[in-house]
Amino acid sequence: MPFYDVWSLTQAFIADLFRSLAVADHLGAFVVVSAFAVLLGMELQLTRDKRRTPTLRQSYRTNLATFLFNDFLMSLLSVASLLVLAERYGKQGLLHQLDDPAAKATIAFVLFDLTLYLWHRANHTFDWLWTFHRVHHSDRSINVSTAFRLSFIELLLTTVVKAAFIVATGVEAVVVAACEVVATVFVLFHHTNIAFRSEKWLRQLIIVPSLHRVHHSVQRKEHDSNYGAVFSFWDRIFGTFSEPRPVTVGLPNVSGQNFLELLRFGFPHATPPQSTPTPMPASASSMPAPETLNRMIAEAAYYRAQIRGFTPGSDISDWLVAEREIMQRFG
Repeated sequence: MPFYDVWSLTQAFIADLFRSLAVADHLGAFVVVSAFAVLLGMELQLTRDKRRTPTLRQSYRTNLATFLFNDFLMSLLSVASLLVLAERYGKQGLLHQLDDPAAKATIAFVLFDLTLYLWHRANHTFDWLWTFHRVHHSDRSINVSTAFRLSFIELLLTTVVKAAFIVATGVEAVVVAACEVVATVFVLFHHTNIAFRSEKWLRQLIIVPSLHRVHHSVQRKEHDSNYGAVFSFWDRIFGTFSEPRPVTVGLPNVSGQNFLELLRFGFPHATPPQSTPTPMPASASSMPAPETLNRMIAEAAYYRAQIRGFTPGSDISDWLVAEREIMQRFG
């Protein structure tokens, strides 16, 4: 068979695949729910930690309740709404002049994933966005259901970002539906608490569970990395790729939130359940050794960061305030 015929058949197959994924919003939901069920089954069999802890069980309950709540509120802003927008702007934008449907769909998906990377990174860069995004990071037991642990306000803002992407690129409805389904399945996948051998080479191209687990580390320098939704090369290109093994995941000042607590946590100025700080001596006869003093200041600065929910950009001010408080105690 001539190469041209093979390429034509391939194009037709890809176009039919995208068209079949976009038959209706319900079909996309079916694919996502099916992927969740499969990955949950894999998680129960291939989990990194065989223990079924109370934290894990509460994580499942809280995350699924959050998903049902968000799904109800977002029913008017679902994928179907984005498809309507794509029908309106599909004949204009950056990609509308491309005649090759397969090339157009491929480029659109790559740009869509880049948009998700930049949006995710913005949620860690700007304090007001982190206020909503910290809901997702508050899970102390990362598992497939953690993908649904999202603030309603973050979901709303993400829909606005996707709408802007559709208008700017002019992608068609079938491509929008396919991008949504594929990206969502990948997000479910890299949150799944599983380990397998091929992660080592798969991570060269896509985000795998071991990479995304780093992103959920309690350590700031680790969780500000691996922002990719599908492809891992965005993190390599922009210098945010990281491969350590995190000791602990989640936010250290948040423990075992139920649905209502998590809902309140997703609003500005909401403070998480506070851990008890290390008691400081009321007075002391002499100034402690420099290394002891620095350790006390570091602990006090860390506690201040906990109270803020580890919002980025305030590390220096935390240290200076903590240093002043400690020095006053020994003044």
